[in-house]
Amino acid sequence: MTKLNAQVKGSLNITSPGIQIWRIEAMQMVPVPSSTFGSFFDGDCYIVLAIHKTGSKLSYDIHYWIGQASSQDEQGAAAIYTTQMDDFLKGRAVQHREVQGNESEAFRGYFKQGLVIRKGGVASGMKHVETNSSDVQRLLHVKGKRNVVAGEVEMSWRSFNRGDVFLLDLGKLIIQWNGPESNRMERLRGMTLAKEIRDQERGGRTYVAVVEGENEKASPQLMEVMNQVLGKRRELKPAVPDAVVEPALKAALKLYHVSDAEGKLVVREVATRPLTQDLLSHEDCYILDQGGLKIYVWKGKNANAQERKGAMSQALNFIKAKQYPPSTQIEVQNDGAESAVFQQLFQKWTVPNRTSGLGKTHTVGSVAKVEQVKFDAASMHIQPQVAAQQKMVDDGSGEVQVWRIENLELVPVDSKWLGHFFGGDCYLLLYTYLIGEKQHYLLYIWQGSQASPDEITASAYQAVILDQQYNNEPVQIRVPMGKEPAHLMSIFKGRMVVYQGGTSRANSQEPVPSTRLFQVRGTSSNNTKAFEVSARATSLNSNDVFILKTPSCCYLWYGKGCSGDEREMAKMVADTLSRTEKQVVVEGQEPANFWMALGGKAPYASTKRLQEENTVVTARLFECSNQTGCFRATEIPDFNQDDLEEDDVFLLDVWDQVFFWIGKHANEDEKKAAAVTVQEYLKTHPSGRDPETPIIVVKQAHEPSTFTGWFLAWDPFKWSNAKSYEDMKAELGNSGDWGHIITDITSPTPDVFNANSNLNSGPLPIFPLEQLVNKPVEELPPGVDPSRKEEHLSVEDFTKALGMTPDAFCVLPRWKQQNLKKAKGLF
Repeated sequence: MTKLNAQVKGSLNITSPGIQIWRIEAMQMVPVPSSTFGSFFDGDCYIVLAIHKTGSKLSYDIHYWIGQASSQDEQGAAAIYTTQMDDFLKGRAVQHREVQGNESEAFRGYFKQGLVIRKGGVASGMKHVETNSSDVQRLLHVKGKRNVVAGEVEMSWRSFNRGDVFLLDLGKLIIQWNGPESNRMERLRGMTLAKEIRDQERGGRTYVAVVEGENEKASPQLMEVMNQVLGKRRELKPAVPDAVVEPALKAALKLYHVSDAEGKLVVREVATRPLTQDLLSHEDCYILDQGGLKIYVWKGKNANAQERKGAMSQALNFIKAKQYPPSTQIEVQNDGAESAVFQQLFQKWTVPNRTSGLGKTHTVGSVAKVEQVKFDAASMHIQPQVAAQQKMVDDGSGEVQVWRIENLELVPVDSKWLGHFFGGDCYLLLYTYLIGEKQHYLLYIWQGSQASPDEITASAYQAVILDQQYNNEPVQIRVPMGKEPAHLMSIFKGRMVVYQGGTSRANSQEPVPSTRLFQVRGTSSNNTKAFEVSARATSLNSNDVFILKTPSCCYLWYGKGCSGDEREMAKMVADTLSRTEKQVVVEGQEPANFWMALGGKAPYASTKRLQEENTVVTARLFECSNQTGCFRATEIPDFNQDDLEEDDVFLLDVWDQVFFWIGKHANEDEKKAAAVTVQEYLKTHPSGRDPETPIIVVKQAHEPSTFTGWFLAWDPFKWSNAKSYEDMKAELGNSGDWGHIITDITSPTPDVFNANSNLNSGPLPIFPLEQLVNKPVEELPPGVDPSRKEEHLSVEDFTKALGMTPDAFCVLPRWKQQNLKKAKGLF
């Protein structure tokens, strides 16, 4: 019987945003190391727990992923564990069934660098940890232009087509072949994935080369290798168009009542679009069929236990009965914990104190009293539900160590700069806290938006080493700049400052701006940070407090919508930015010098909505396309400015108005059809939207403050500094002669051995440390490979001699390994 064991429950982190992954091995859930997130075997099943933070609320999604070659037993175990994990989370999660090749956009979105699906699985002995292995030969088919999926396919030209990107991975060389009809964005995503494999899987010891399918003659050596490895090429297959979903199909909703009262599944149609919330009874379970594209199961909180437990199997039986494809996506929704996407399938969906309709707030009786829970670190561990509500493992009063990546190594941050994070740097922060007498660790990896790719790679690499030094116990939390979780802010007690760029390095030559503007968000020492924005009037927002630091003065600007708590926290963080006297400025009463410092007065985000203290609208961003003549809108979860692509058209739905953002490289047809496309979106919206909703068309680089106000810390210079596909290709810097590396691949050097060499391919024999250290070849025991002395040591002797575990040693660059062996007498 599969059961969520105590070890899994103990390792579950249910308070920090991010993802956790397990693989089903021998019917048990086995954690997948974070260094291999995004890599899946098609012979296995996986469970992915995703935790999201929206305002002050945590939401949970549990996905179980089914590889096409996995066994029925593994699939059944994954489904059962998913249900048990939801029970452990007290029914607060949304459950998703993901089938290889038909993954949801939300699932793909967790793996921004791409999803790689490899052949094999645990049954065939496939391990996830194969860092630095160059003994690889595989062909990856890269599909999708936003969240790419790279599936391993047959190593043959038969796998290719003219419209997609392919990566031929030969271990020491990755050749990216771009189909002649692939677009710029697909090529950029393919290159990002190739670089990710190079840096994360191979420790940077792999070359990446590019063949443009429309100009193969420009790369004769690379084409020679491809033909040698893939065989003789015949005619290339035509491009395969992406699946297109008709809007009418998405809007076709049918609600069914589900019952097993007679011992078998009985499904009865209840209603069709438009649906209303009162159709759902707390005592029952329902299936919502969205035109066969997606199946939702809703479990009433008072439904009988058998019906609730059988929700996923009910959906699978429904799919069979309807003769839908087995890969149809399924989501299980819990009563009271429904996702925003599910809620918007209904004409009206009301939750106490949650905005509904055109910006009106639904409340029950009087305004709800918000009970302020005193933050007591001890209660977090006694009452996990308190920790979940507060999204905190403790109150941030534990021990903290902070390092900056400098010359790809870790350098401790000077105490005067603690809490100051510069956009040009990457930081590692190790947080230690106690539960009883046992130490627990969080390892934050903070990555600045202007840090170099090498520094970002080094931050991940150094995190692995630090993790291993603490016996793989730390919970690793990657923090992209602007996405700082509440607990990280709480460590600095309301004094966290994030700078747009720059560095805190001692010998920095970068000029420091004389005038700086900071947006302050937060109401207590546990959730406050100051985030630098462009020092111009358009950056202001009526809902917040801003700090304007000039050479002569420091202003505290209070927007009309800010609260007393926000003003108090702004005073505290302002003291860390400037020791001069603070001049308080109330919105609407600014002195002339204030506007002069910002380059003159200008319009900024000041709508009534932004001035309301309890803004609870869920803004939703969609990527739109009508390239095939049909409207498509794909939702982007947890969006930020980075999600707006120059090649595309996007729709920002804030309910009482809809923005249509047009990228500068979007095709002309999309630009012409912009307003029509949004009208189509409103007409086909499942909840039956008001057709009079205002539509605002916005052009890239000309965004009004009413649009940018929905994005935290909008950067007006983002696109002028962004790297294009051509820039990234030029950065590879190896477009010359490929002769040396190609010879290595096509004519590998034969292994050389002597009479003492061990010819076994298995583990090497173990010898005591004293028989190997500082011994010339002639004095070594028989059977020792002189070039691999360290591999003849026991794990205990290895760790004692080299000061690290074998796993930590393996991820070091080869030159570092050799230097360490020389220093320890094992070379």
